[in-house]
Amino acid sequence: MRIVEYSGHDADAIVELITHIQIAEFGVATSAAKQPDLRDIPDYYQYGAGDFWLAFEGDELIGTIALKDVGGGVCALRKMFVKKAYRGRERGVGAKLMRTLLDRARARGVREIFLGTVDVYHAAHRFYEKSGFTEVGRAEVPDTVPLMDVDVKYYRYRF
Repeated sequence: MRIVEYSGHDADAIVELITHIQIAEFGVATSAAKQPDLRDIPDYYQYGAGDFWLAFEGDELIGTIALKDVGGGVCALRKMFVKKAYRGRERGVGAKLMRTLLDRARARGVREIFLGTVDVYHAAHRFYEKSGFTEVGRAEVPDTVPLMDVDVKYYRYRF
């Protein structure tokens, strides 16, 4: 398994991986059209402290994670998704993606990372908490942090 920064990779494969997990697996009321950032990764994510990483097993895309710089040493964790067959502690794909993001954020001087998530991602909530994120109220999330209209739980990581 390898993790690479996004660099002109197949946007269709990224959109398919993420929307399949959101819609088919978890029934989240969203669509590819509601996530135009996935078709504009360089301009949306890859500036300042931000970036977008992909996990591959051979040539197969198996996971994604993104860091969006929103200014003032604050970033948003976005688009963390791992293909079902590759989830869990045994494979460690999620942990490696998270470690990549946190190491890069620390090296780039990020002070805080926020994220929003939906209620049905129970395993993800446990994963974020084990990774050092703490749940916060919506009012604690800066307005500059992009959230989806389906987000109902919010987390913060402080360096």
